[in-house]
Amino acid sequence: MSEQPHILVVDDDRRIRDLTARYLSEQGFNVVTANDAADARDKMKSLAFDLLVLDIMMPGENGLELTVNLRTESDVPILLLTARTETEDRIAGLETGADDYLTKPFEPKELVLRIQSILKRARPVQRASAQRRVIKFGEFLFELDRRRLFRGEEPVYLTEAETDLLTELASRAGEVVSRDALSSSASDTDESTPDSSGSRQVDVQVTRLRRKIESDPRFPRYLQTVRGRGYLLQPD
Repeated sequence: MSEQPHILVVDDDRRIRDLTARYLSEQGFNVVTANDAADARDKMKSLAFDLLVLDIMMPGENGLELTVNLRTESDVPILLLTARTETEDRIAGLETGADDYLTKPFEPKELVLRIQSILKRARPVQRASAQRRVIKFGEFLFELDRRRLFRGEEPVYLTEAETDLLTELASRAGEVVSRDALSSSASDTDESTPDSSGSRQVDVQVTRLRRKIESDPRFPRYLQTVRGRGYLLQPD
């Protein structure tokens, strides 16, 4: 199980959001994206994050408002991004409870250094108040850190390959994960499949996993197929 920090990037500009997520992923972070505050809230219901990279200027609930609201219920570290460069804007951002503030355009390396600095400061607090990272869907609960699946309070047996598959999907819950990505993260220790090709093996493991988590595997509610793109795990 990877111990990569889990980062949520929230920005309504798709280009900046995707570029930021790609660079952070290349630097070893586990990254999920959201296009606005509402989307971010949905992701946070089913996933626990080590840090939020949050754009200020968003339609609807902006980044400052989201930070203020989150601080009433969470101490997750927040790094604000904005095109505003005035000192009073930076102060306003920090007064909301954000941990740091970075102006656009920024150097990707500086973003990484600031994230690492925030995480280093936050880590002792996070260890003291650590909670399990869990994904809930229907009657099931999957512990990401321990890679264990429960139905209610009863453990559900998964093969190593099924565990790898569910871990990858759960770590990016609500997002489409390509067959190639799932294949590259799959275990080679599971029992052989009729076709040893990567994509075929993924399809077989998805079928097997659906039998364990879906009430009707023919019409999956949680482990969904996105035609031409891959699979996604849809949490509650």
